[in-house]
Amino acid sequence: MTVYVYQTFDIKQEKFVEAFKSLEKIVQYRNENYSHHIKLLSPIVGPDYTYVLLSEYEGLAEMEIQNKKMFDDEEYKEIFTPFFLEMMVQGSMSTSMFRKVKRNSGKPVEKEGKEKD
Repeated sequence: MTVYVYQTFDIKQEKFVEAFKSLEKIVQYRNENYSHHIKLLSPIVGPDYTYVLLSEYEGLAEMEIQNKKMFDDEEYKEIFTPFFLEMMVQGSMSTSMFRKVKRNSGKPVEKEGKEKD
């Protein structure tokens, strides 16, 4: 079951250029060194300094394994810690988790919700 982790956070305006470069390094490092995929999403509408990290894992167990690896990785902590402490607005991070919806039969569903034969 695919699991998506959706993390929103605000970047300090005075650290915008530095923060964006740091986020690009974080995304690149995680995609190259761990068994999950992560994307950086920027706002189209809404608050200009609110960004999103969208991570995709094979399942909850894989998410736990990858998170343990990340936070045991000194090189990753050197990349992530300055961003977290100096460039992100403290208290602005919010994390949500979602799973991919999968239908059991794969058969088309009629308007009334009945499966077609």
